[in-house]
Amino acid sequence: MLAAGLVGGLIAGLFGVGGGTVLVPALFYAFSVLGLGGEANLHVAIGTSLLTIVATSWRSLGAHRAHGAVDERVLRRWTPWVAVGALIGAGVAGVTSMEGLAIVYGVCLMVVAAQMGLLPETATLAKDLPGGWGRRGIGSLIGGLSAMMGVGGGSFGGMLMTLCGRPIHQAVATASGFVVAIGIAATVGFVVFGWAAEGRPPLSLGYVNVPAAVAMGLLTTLVAPYGARLAHRLDRKVLRRAFALYLLATAVSVMVKAL
Repeated sequence: MLAAGLVGGLIAGLFGVGGGTVLVPALFYAFSVLGLGGEANLHVAIGTSLLTIVATSWRSLGAHRAHGAVDERVLRRWTPWVAVGALIGAGVAGVTSMEGLAIVYGVCLMVVAAQMGLLPETATLAKDLPGGWGRRGIGSLIGGLSAMMGVGGGSFGGMLMTLCGRPIHQAVATASGFVVAIGIAATVGFVVFGWAAEGRPPLSLGYVNVPAAVAMGLLTTLVAPYGARLAHRLDRKVLRRAFALYLLATAVSVMVKAL
């Protein structure tokens, strides 16, 4: 868990994905290895990851703001809808089986991996971000899927912004703000909807495991700003392809274990 916290913090800063792509599988496997919990382990791994990414992403957002990379206008207009979607996603996750949740997690992670590994950063589908009902619908979808995966909103938010013609650094920086909103809203949902669930590891509040959240959250929060600084220095193309391979392997391993 400590190692995952360190790596998750770096990933959060580098890619604006909240670190959940590292924390969720690490917790899911850790609970099994330690003989804790049962059928609710994947739910708890996702809920715990959402809590840890709140402080992490806040620090990451601050680091990106220091570089002037955050589009504050986009953040203000999209955040409310992303948060609403996150709360709905937490409710849906609460009534979804572990197998179903694993399929959602794996398939969505594969989509992110394909975008990172196969499409160039300059690839676009539109000239600008949608407004009106498009913003409401897509923002809510980003929040909902992110909550069900425990990855914040950086994965889908960053993907959307780059496909709508925004520079990659601005997309990563702004998407880290989505993660804060999703983390807060979805964590509340996972606590409430999992309050009386069976098969949870001990010392869990709903679908959030307190010891794991504290241990991993402290480390990811400390390390995230370093990842944000590295994002402005390293070769993005190599990093994206390496991370895409990791995402693909993670998606397959989680689905295999759950199914």
